[in-house]
Amino acid sequence: MENPVLVWFKRDLRLSDHPALAAAGPHVLPVYIIEPDYWRLPDTSARQWEFTREALMSLREALAARGQPLIVRTGEAVIELARLCQRYRITLMISHEETGNSWTYARDRQVAGWAKANGIEWQELPQSGVVRRLASRDGWQGARNRFLRAGVAPEVTALAPVCEVAPTHLPDARALGLTPDPCPHRQTGSHAAARDQFKRFLDQRIAGYRRGMSSPLSAERACSRLSPYLALGLLSVREVELSRQEARAAKPDWAANFNSFAKRLAWRDHFIQKLEDEPAIEHRCLHPAHEALRESDPARLQAWSAGETGLPFIDACMRYLRATGWLNFRMRAMLMSFASYHLWLDWRATGAHLARMFTDYEPGIHWSQSQMQSGTTGINTLRIYNPVKQGIDQDPEGRFIRAWLPELRDCDPRFLHRPWAAPQPPAQYPAPIIDLEAAGRHARDVMWSLRRAPGFRDHAAQIAQKHASRARNTDRSSAGATRAARKRRPDPAQLKLDM
Repeated sequence: MENPVLVWFKRDLRLSDHPALAAAGPHVLPVYIIEPDYWRLPDTSARQWEFTREALMSLREALAARGQPLIVRTGEAVIELARLCQRYRITLMISHEETGNSWTYARDRQVAGWAKANGIEWQELPQSGVVRRLASRDGWQGARNRFLRAGVAPEVTALAPVCEVAPTHLPDARALGLTPDPCPHRQTGSHAAARDQFKRFLDQRIAGYRRGMSSPLSAERACSRLSPYLALGLLSVREVELSRQEARAAKPDWAANFNSFAKRLAWRDHFIQKLEDEPAIEHRCLHPAHEALRESDPARLQAWSAGETGLPFIDACMRYLRATGWLNFRMRAMLMSFASYHLWLDWRATGAHLARMFTDYEPGIHWSQSQMQSGTTGINTLRIYNPVKQGIDQDPEGRFIRAWLPELRDCDPRFLHRPWAAPQPPAQYPAPIIDLEAAGRHARDVMWSLRRAPGFRDHAAQIAQKHASRARNTDRSSAGATRAARKRRPDPAQLKLDM
């Protein structure tokens, strides 16, 4: 038998539309490596691992049914890959290009160096519209469209049995030494769950997509809820988009909802492309004028993280996130905006906490959005959410607040969004940790003063030219980038990403 091809699974835990697996042929050694050092990072968590573990069990079962079970190893990638390549006489490895965090980027560079030094060919193939080594954003949309038009990769239906693999126990979070992280209402990480969620969204739930995505009362049902499956690769963006097109043709009455969802799929790739083009976005302010701007305040950070700030809508959203691992976009933006502007906390500390909470953590989206909602990009408008107003707008009757803050279930409805203003504030709920109006005023004064400083707009124009999209009427707009470069001022548009 010919030497097998090692297919290294990472954030692509599926068999459908899997270009790397399709290119490998029938003699495949499918491998996944559990990397303990990765799971000790400040942006990873037990809830993410448990979701991943379920996905791996599902993938292992699917591969075994096709003739060759998944091989799972635990350790450093270079060491485990070297052992497998030596044992099975591997000369070719194939995987997908990955836009992960800085740790996975460094790991991939180590793997590339080892492969080159040992005569192992390593092919990395794209699995989305993100383009590696993109010369200019001017051509990005066309490249993404070509990738979509190419159609899904053929699914492998049979694999030659390369080796027998006895069923192995996949360690749980405790066995990996992860901090206990109860998330009782998170989504299930299986392929069956992903397909069921996708089908129900296209068949029924998308009818309420545009109308219901903003409020946490309706977003749980109105949004696609595909984000964790896309983040870990149980579904590909391409198969989702092509299925969306088919469903839209069959349901013309819902065209506006289907179109909105398509935009968010494109925006997803757009944000990941930002991190691909500039990995430092994870660690450094996109506009350097914002470095060392905000403070470190452990007490405020702890209160915000625990949902104990004394601002009911903020605390309800944070407690909902802790219990479910998911939150709709507007509420994510509000949590980050409140932490950055009103609490004046650095986005790197608050961003790491939210990353751990999200089962759908996608570094490219997460860190770009963390900076956008904190005002550190230099090219987006300052969006300073008033959490009281947001609560009144999105939860006017207080049903969401009462569901997640039992301390306020008996609060007078007139004061539910401002319990501190009640004649007798609820004894079991904390007073606000900041003066909301004073904190917002301070943030606006500092941020706008910074933007008026000499040289700020010139640097912002350079950022816009590199990172702004070329689509019209959004902050991804080529017209906006061109105007910013011409007038030396930042693009004021604000983009939303609700998945």
